[in-house]
Amino acid sequence: MRNDANIAARSIVKPLPPELFIARDTNAETRWEAMAGQGTVTPTDRFFVRNHVSTPRIDARTWRLRLWGSGLDGSPTEDRPVEFTYDELLALPARTVTTAIECTGTGRSFFETQQNERVRGTPWTLGGIGVATWRGVPLADLLHRAGLSPAAVDLMPRGLDPEFVDEGENMGRVRRPLPVAKALDDVLVAYEMNGEPLPPDHGFPARLVVPRWVGIASIKWLGDIEVADHELTSPWNTRYYRMFRPDLPAEGEVLTTMNVKSAFELPFPATLDAAAGREVTLTGRSWSGTGRVEHVEVSTDGGAHWAPARLDERTDAWVLWSFPWRPPAPGGYALLARATDDTGRTQPDVEPHNGNGYLFGAVVRHPVTVT
Repeated sequence: MRNDANIAARSIVKPLPPELFIARDTNAETRWEAMAGQGTVTPTDRFFVRNHVSTPRIDARTWRLRLWGSGLDGSPTEDRPVEFTYDELLALPARTVTTAIECTGTGRSFFETQQNERVRGTPWTLGGIGVATWRGVPLADLLHRAGLSPAAVDLMPRGLDPEFVDEGENMGRVRRPLPVAKALDDVLVAYEMNGEPLPPDHGFPARLVVPRWVGIASIKWLGDIEVADHELTSPWNTRYYRMFRPDLPAEGEVLTTMNVKSAFELPFPATLDAAAGREVTLTGRSWSGTGRVEHVEVSTDGGAHWAPARLDERTDAWVLWSFPWRPPAPGGYALLARATDDTGRTQPDVEPHNGNGYLFGAVVRHPVTVT
């Protein structure tokens, strides 16, 4: 019999107390009730973990970040790359950014439980996201120091985690192409998380942080980056993390930006004590990969009526909101929250189906029992 808690404990270094996490195979999903009152940044001890295999333990003294390929002047090879040590990385001019990293499968389980559609993959609810303050060196600076060529097209960042085997087929180490244009825009090679060196589960000694893009782009345990003067591919942009739907071309579309989502800071399902019509304050968070959240609405009657939530803390990463509610009577309710960002994108009632269960952005029905 499968035991996700035991698998996660073998794959992840940090403690996974059940009041903070839901174990999901080699991964750990943050419980939303553990985020209540935590402020804008997700504490490191409750930041979700997405591992394809297991967390490696890497010695920073022998670690090197290696850059090579036809997109660099002189075309250094994989065997003779341009290298940066950990100390050299720390000595370079740094930048700090507070941004989210989100698993592409966040919300996947709702395709089945809410839309009665079969999907493949880890059955995440909404806890596959975290916001941290990251410090590191802009990837653009490292590329220019390595001799970026005007002919460069794609990068292939690759992690140092164990090779990933899928149904008996070895896919190699996790790696995914990144366009040069994005790499030069806002990507960070981070070595700190929330003011401390990266913990092992979150990419020590260095990782990519790719703001607003699917989490797989933010490669952990960064070991090397191929820089090419031509398009690059890997299983992580052809077989995985690619959108296949009937309304798209047969070859599908590569996933880049994340979509709009909202979550209540409550257990799923939740029980609330609102005896004698006592008012309760519902709290939650909304976020978007395409813009800044501008508006959040809440429904306490399953979507029949909506009212605006109060936006308590607004950041570029996400918005913290609250909503006063006086339940009319004990019993069962479906709470809904939907957000709209400054590009006009809002959460739909139904998410178009895709077999891999990526990017579930529809409004989630959160079951609550009032006692």
